[in-house]
Amino acid sequence: MNTKVKILLTVLLFLGALDMSAEQQRTPGGYICTYVIEDGDTVPCFDLPVFYVYPPMEFKNKSQEKFYWKTVRDVKKTLPMARIVSYTLNKADRDISTMSKDDQKKYLKSLEKEVKQKYEPQVRDLTFGQGKMLIKLIDRETNMTSYELIKMYRGGFMATVYQGIARLFGANLKDEYDGKDKDKIVERVITLVQAGQL
Repeated sequence: MNTKVKILLTVLLFLGALDMSAEQQRTPGGYICTYVIEDGDTVPCFDLPVFYVYPPMEFKNKSQEKFYWKTVRDVKKTLPMARIVSYTLNKADRDISTMSKDDQKKYLKSLEKEVKQKYEPQVRDLTFGQGKMLIKLIDRETNMTSYELIKMYRGGFMATVYQGIARLFGANLKDEYDGKDKDKIVERVITLVQAGQL
């Protein structure tokens, strides 16, 4: 076996031992963990975290490197927000499915007010680039563009108004996320951020 592979496996085993699940807890005498017995030997079993390996990034110039690290920063800041949007929409859909039309309107108004109070300061702190990233990540997390979401919950007129404002500032609420092609660097960053590798 290749020496680099042996070293990597040793490091991964060590990291896995440090990251114990609920059933693998440290006790004064060591760790409690699952095990198997093979040929009379007791072999401890640990769940190892997934470790993603990509080819190293090769930047042609400082500008490309700066863009990459800006993307990392933007993803780290906006991905949790996009997930909150997705969670909130799923919850709202579940909640309103059993309500009358009048109750749905009241619920959505109160939800909008609550969301504005809680998250508006964070959204206002976003840079322009982070705002554009958030638009794309909302599409990634919800499978709907920001324009479609506004149209569904606020109506076509409001969606058009917000789209017009966004276009004045160089953004597009109809931007779609394409993790396989034009957003593949963003997808790579998301994968590594989720795995705790960035």
